[in-house]
Amino acid sequence: MALQFKKKISWKNIIYIVLILLFLIPQTRTPIQVAFQKLKMKVFSPSAVAADSREKIPPFDYKVVSLDGIQRTAPIGKGNVTFLSYWATWCPPCIAEIPSIEELYADYGNKVDFILISQEDPKVVQRFLKKKAINLPAVSPAMETPEALFERSIPTNYIIDQFGNIVVKETGAQNWNNESIRTTLDKLLGA
Repeated sequence: MALQFKKKISWKNIIYIVLILLFLIPQTRTPIQVAFQKLKMKVFSPSAVAADSREKIPPFDYKVVSLDGIQRTAPIGKGNVTFLSYWATWCPPCIAEIPSIEELYADYGNKVDFILISQEDPKVVQRFLKKKAINLPAVSPAMETPEALFERSIPTNYIIDQFGNIVVKETGAQNWNNESIRTTLDKLLGA
């Protein structure tokens, strides 16, 4: 006696199969992941760490290299507020949050030191920024990541005050251009 399975194919199953196939195709995987991260960003926004729970790092000069190969130092905790981001061009959560960082940079770039660090080949980063028409100060590190700032996941972003206190630390895609972050930056800047 042969068993026969008759199952009606529903629209839900078809959509599920199509989504799985789209995730398997490299050209569609990243855009779908970026879209999911952007949806997540609508729900989760970064916020400041309570003042009594903030980690303080000793002031130091972060040695970096511009995408054009020019070495410089970025002072951390030495009088300026710093937005520090560890990211990569191949990382869907990074790609998702970059527009919100760019919007924040457009308004605070002359008051806050923005440092976006990528371990990738500078030419890869330049092509990515040009293709996406992104205007952000991306650099490569010229030193080991300080232990206090080391995380295994990207993106990891920090807002560090003038004295080296980590005011905001977030991993994963976040909406950085929100009222909470703007209020935090305004308070740190004394505005």
